[in-house]
Amino acid sequence: MTAETGVPILMYHAVATDPNDATRALSVAPEAFAAQMELVGDLGLTPVTTADLAARWRAGRPLPSRPVLVTFDDGYAGVHRHALPVLAKHGFPATLFVSTGWLRGPHDTGGALDTMLDWDQVRELAAAGVEVGGHSHSHPQLDQLDDDALRFELTRCRDLVAGELGALPLSFAYPYGYSSRRVRREVRAAGFAQALAVGNELARRRQGPYALRRVTVRRGTGIEEFARLVEGRAIARTFATDRALTKGYAMVRRARQVRRKAIRSRV
Repeated sequence: MTAETGVPILMYHAVATDPNDATRALSVAPEAFAAQMELVGDLGLTPVTTADLAARWRAGRPLPSRPVLVTFDDGYAGVHRHALPVLAKHGFPATLFVSTGWLRGPHDTGGALDTMLDWDQVRELAAAGVEVGGHSHSHPQLDQLDDDALRFELTRCRDLVAGELGALPLSFAYPYGYSSRRVRREVRAAGFAQALAVGNELARRRQGPYALRRVTVRRGTGIEEFARLVEGRAIARTFATDRALTKGYAMVRRARQVRRKAIRSRV
């Protein structure tokens, strides 16, 4: 698999036996995650971190044989309880994108959708080879924020990760996958070297380091569909309905933005 043919970046959220209604659709069962990682190994794929992939593309260095990325958004407790033992069993690296205001501990601002990691667990994940990146502080739609609020979300997240782990996070994932040229510019200004969207496409170097695409793994993703995702087969057909819904919602969001700008201009 080459940079030209694309790299599958898998987007997970919760790994849970009995998720709540808010996280159910984007969760996977622990046994399903274990089977998926077993298949990654059986297929001879090579998991890498987000930072490693982006650094190789930036420097023009070759990628490892058949690369794949395993990423988790938000910071749910099941990543430590269920996913980490499986990753450790196979020796797979991964990337965890944390919403710092949702994690349990002194910086918790509330609003989390389910039981979250605490900072000791995040440190254990980092020590086990999981790259820890940023996912904002309170998980808003970043492109809907004014400049000051946007910068706060990015810098607060960056500073908390750096303070708790002792190193600045290099990678970022946009909450809900939403970004804009302004958001990408501010992510870069905050010191993040690369960022992931969603898009449900393979990641390619030409997308640029701040708009790399991912494919969604859900509770309903069966093992045959998962095989197609990691092998880059029939992805457009798999996510055709998602794309139609996304385009429709994008039109609604743009209309809301126009109305907000018009209101602000009259104030």
